[in-house]
Amino acid sequence: MSKTNFTEGKILGPLFKFALPILMAMCLQALYGAVDLLIVGQFAQAGDVSAVATGSQMLQMITVVITGLAMGTTILLGQAIGKGQKEEASNIVGSSIVFFAIVSAVLTIFMLVINRPFTVIMQAPPEAFNQTMSYVFICSLGITFIVAYNAVGSILRAIGDSKTPLYTVFMASVFNVGGDLFFVAVLHMGAAGAAIATVMAQALSVVLCLMFLRRKKLIFSLRKENISFQGHIIKRIFSLGFPVALQDALVGVSFLAINSIVNSLGVVASAGVGVAEKICAFVMLVPSSFSQSLSVFVAQNIGAGKRVRARKAMLCGMGMSLMAGVVMSYASLFYGSNLAGIFTTNGDIVYAAADYLKAYSIDCLLVSFLFCFIGYFNGSGQTKAVMVQGILGAFCVRIPVSYYMSKLPHTSLFKIGLATPCSTIVQIILCSCIFWYLLKKEKNINNAISKGLTR
Repeated sequence: MSKTNFTEGKILGPLFKFALPILMAMCLQALYGAVDLLIVGQFAQAGDVSAVATGSQMLQMITVVITGLAMGTTILLGQAIGKGQKEEASNIVGSSIVFFAIVSAVLTIFMLVINRPFTVIMQAPPEAFNQTMSYVFICSLGITFIVAYNAVGSILRAIGDSKTPLYTVFMASVFNVGGDLFFVAVLHMGAAGAAIATVMAQALSVVLCLMFLRRKKLIFSLRKENISFQGHIIKRIFSLGFPVALQDALVGVSFLAINSIVNSLGVVASAGVGVAEKICAFVMLVPSSFSQSLSVFVAQNIGAGKRVRARKAMLCGMGMSLMAGVVMSYASLFYGSNLAGIFTTNGDIVYAAADYLKAYSIDCLLVSFLFCFIGYFNGSGQTKAVMVQGILGAFCVRIPVSYYMSKLPHTSLFKIGLATPCSTIVQIILCSCIFWYLLKKEKNINNAISKGLTR
């Protein structure tokens, strides 16, 4: 398997072809939690639905932290490939293996320690408290598999392979469906059964990914001496990945805060938002896939010194994301009840979820621009800029607005949900300012170089 070269030729076609398998893989990954909620909603009680909704929020936050850290490997490896530095690429991969082994151990211990405090802070309804703790505990035991999958995936994407993760997640998703049906519908284990099926499926995805990887011919060699604690490389991976991980974590915390606010309104509101969030996970997949694809596309072009081409790729990503966003927005606004009805037969929960989705129909259009900005900044190595705009949007807009809306007389989940598009608007403005600042800085540097050469 030779690497996919994004530094030459057309932009739109290769970007779309690379993004499509990522989109499909992300869709299947989203099915892990969605299938849990779907089957629990059909064969268990409202308390189990609330437990899976709340617990999977925590698991999702941990996952995005891991994905953010893995972005450090993707950026560094992509730029090394763009420069043609094969030995450096080998050292980056080897160092990443050591780094993510440490991350896995730390996150597992962290998840086990905060299980009960997390459940308390999230104000899990009394009838869902024990189920939430069980779900989080069991899923915590599978953190190693989530870390391993994302670490391997970051390497594969950096070399232009977005298909292998798709194949492995597809097979694991099929296994997850069967596991959910067995543990929840047959054994009636509720939220705990859904968690067991999820962990087993995640383990399978890692095994399959490694099996596929062993059969492929990589563009660089990986020797034992490459797999070591190379401090200078790990520091670079961490410095690039940590801002993305921190931003994603704090954004996740902001959504957990909203979930906590909603939980105080009762079990129906809690379950309704949980169902809506699962639908939103699918709605946001297209812009998310283009964000990840642009990170690789831009990283290779930045490494090759082709910044104009990198900016054109960002605009292409925005255009394609927006076309999909219009469709998703329409579906969320007018067919929210139909979408929610897929996950539960409880009429009150369906109504609550549909009301929350109306607010997300606005965000479907806005994230087409925001996520592509983020992908461009990540690929450029400007991960601190991503962190700043994400934190400001989450803690200066999303949480305060959602809290304010929840305290209004006769409030609704639609009003609380408006906090998200409000945050996205502010983040787009911030990203636009950062983009033009970096562009102006680049022009000044080029002008200075040009003047130096003419003297």
